[in-house]
Amino acid sequence: MKTDNKHYKFINSQTGNTIFYHQVGASLTGDELRAVLEKVKAQVATQNALPVSTIYWEEVKDTK
Repeated sequence: MKTDNKHYKFINSQTGNTIFYHQVGASLTGDELRAVLEKVKAQVATQNALPVSTIYWEEVKDTK
């Protein structure tokens, strides 16, 4: 079953470890998408007691 969501992983740049996964609706683009991802990034940083600047996100691509 195909979903209309984009999947992202949030990575600690100091360790290279993925620390959180998140999905957003595929209809979000540009500034809306960036705003959602920045908000999640801030929450992940707070929950993991990390500086926001050490976390980045990547889209998870389906390799099938």
